[in-house]
Amino acid sequence: MKKAASAKKTAPAKKATSAEKTVSSKKAATAKKAASGGKAASTGKTAAAKKAAPAKKAASKTSGAGKASQRALVKKAPAAKKVAVAPKKATARVKGATPAKAVVHPPRDESPTALVRRARRINRELAEVYPYAHPELDFDNPFQLVVATVLSAQTTDLRVNQTTPALFAKYPTPEDLAAANPEEVEEILRPTGFFRAKTKSVIGLSKALVEEFGGEVPGRLEDLVKLPGVGRKTAFVVLGNAFGRPGITVDTHFQRLVRRWQWTAETDPDKIEAAVGALFPKSDWTDLSHHVIWHGRRICHARKPACGACPIAPLCPAYGEGETDPEKAKKLLKYEKGGFPGQRLKPPQAYLDAGGTPAPPLGAG
Repeated sequence: MKKAASAKKTAPAKKATSAEKTVSSKKAATAKKAASGGKAASTGKTAAAKKAAPAKKAASKTSGAGKASQRALVKKAPAAKKVAVAPKKATARVKGATPAKAVVHPPRDESPTALVRRARRINRELAEVYPYAHPELDFDNPFQLVVATVLSAQTTDLRVNQTTPALFAKYPTPEDLAAANPEEVEEILRPTGFFRAKTKSVIGLSKALVEEFGGEVPGRLEDLVKLPGVGRKTAFVVLGNAFGRPGITVDTHFQRLVRRWQWTAETDPDKIEAAVGALFPKSDWTDLSHHVIWHGRRICHARKPACGACPIAPLCPAYGEGETDPEKAKKLLKYEKGGFPGQRLKPPQAYLDAGGTPAPPLGAG
């Protein structure tokens, strides 16, 4: 009986042991799986790393090639062309000139208002440079001025001034010149060039003055342009300088400079006159003409402008077309700016006071 009871007691103990073994074996299986999972993950990471390595190498090669191509482009890129920029102030001061106070770079799409301001500022600067500007033809009365202006076509004012003293000494009035022998007049006018055509014009306009205007030069534009050899340019010279009536003189210097300064792109003299006249009050027209023409003769030459000696260089969109070195530019200056005689044999006193010297008479020196 005792043996049977002990056997019964042992049976539950055995069951408990077997249950514990089962639980532990389950735990072991789970741990094993986890271990095998960890190995698999680490194997996956290694494989991914191995795959990534060639990709990294390829990327580094590609970036290297990109950098090389960039270096090649930098080497191949041409050097930027240097653009001449006007100085803030004129580097070479012209005697009697006040340089522009600040740099103005006129844009290509300059507004009408900005153009008016720049144009008027240029005129103010030139008025300081040439306060003594005047017509460069010698004359004592309107008749002498209209004849001298007609003769100035295709020649210099200096040559006209050297020629007219003999002409007016022999023919002092329109009546005298109207009755002159053409051959004698041609001989006097020969130094001016185109002397036959000019003789015909001055005798013709003298006759018109005598027959239509009582021997007096008319003071109206519409009357002046009816005279032989007299166009709008000549008429405005006479009106502005003999009668004090404003006018714009569009000669070759004026045409060249206003286009160079981009005041207008017109090429026809009448259209240039209208375009420039719209930028200024009428009272400025005559003096404006003198300023521009004087600047064209002395500094802003056609072939080789003296940019390095130009007092309005900061305002000029064409700066750099000529000589920009100040010392070299000084050598290009003409007339009183370059220390040489002017074009008039009898210049105004203001010009002489400013250091200008009279031109020599014909045949002198």
